[in-house]
Amino acid sequence: MGNAYGLIEIVGVVAAMDALDKMCKAADVELATWERRLGGRLVTLVIEGDVSACEAAVKAAMKDPILKVVSHGIIANPHQEIKKLVDISASRFKNEDWSNFHNKTYL
Repeated sequence: MGNAYGLIEIVGVVAAMDALDKMCKAADVELATWERRLGGRLVTLVIEGDVSACEAAVKAAMKDPILKVVSHGIIANPHQEIKKLVDISASRFKNEDWSNFHNKTYL
């Protein structure tokens, strides 16, 4: 989609959903992947788009978050190894049959 990644690490799944909603509404970005650690207490969202769109999206997510933003960042023109890492993370969700979603464990 673009040539940059925006990253937000936030406490809690609900806060992460709220942050993602703000990011997607604020700029022309898409969710590239997400990770949940520590039993869902820390959620990392990775969005992709143009550099300026990622910057605007991350800034929007940091304004009045439901819970604490632990970390954030922008990676402009990511190296191929970073792109591979994001693709590996996202591959958990691509080409999946979601018709039986409720009976699967993904994270």
